[in-house]
Amino acid sequence: MTEDPSTDGYLAGQLLVAMPQMLDERFVKTVIYMCAHSQGGAMGLVVNKILDEINFPDLLDQLDLRPSSGGDDIRVHFGGPVEAGRGFVLHSSDYRQEATMVIDEQIALTATTDILRDIAEGDGPKSSLLALGYAGWGPGQLDAEIQANGWLSVDADPGLIFDYDPDKVWQRALAKIGIDVSMLSGDAGHA
Repeated sequence: MTEDPSTDGYLAGQLLVAMPQMLDERFVKTVIYMCAHSQGGAMGLVVNKILDEINFPDLLDQLDLRPSSGGDDIRVHFGGPVEAGRGFVLHSSDYRQEATMVIDEQIALTATTDILRDIAEGDGPKSSLLALGYAGWGPGQLDAEIQANGWLSVDADPGLIFDYDPDKVWQRALAKIGIDVSMLSGDAGHA
């Protein structure tokens, strides 16, 4: 029997929202979709940082993928600092192949060139996000960062994950749990 991730203390299928006191420049004002989180560690993809130095057609050329028809053109995201040359497609669960990892009833993850070809040909998922690299944590590391007030957990929302205006995702994720960004302080304190 699989335990419900919302009750077992693990955050797979949730969003992590960086708090203002986040010291790691790579994660300032980031929102991360958590693909996996267990006793052994965690893995997620940043959903609100676009890479300006590469676009989807250039990436297809680099991979020697030549789509036969004009399909979708998606933006390439900074998924995180780990394995920055490796691509991941976070997408709606309407698309599945053998290598697809279904995270919940709405979201799945595929890391094959087949999905890139399908997107380019217009046969991909309804919604998708291409990320290079990922955010990873070793055993207990993410839990310690959360306890140090580095991250907040927010229920995932496809509207936030696949938002076409990533500059607003951080604020919208915080607003979802009733936090007004203008009221947050970058100074952490404990009573």
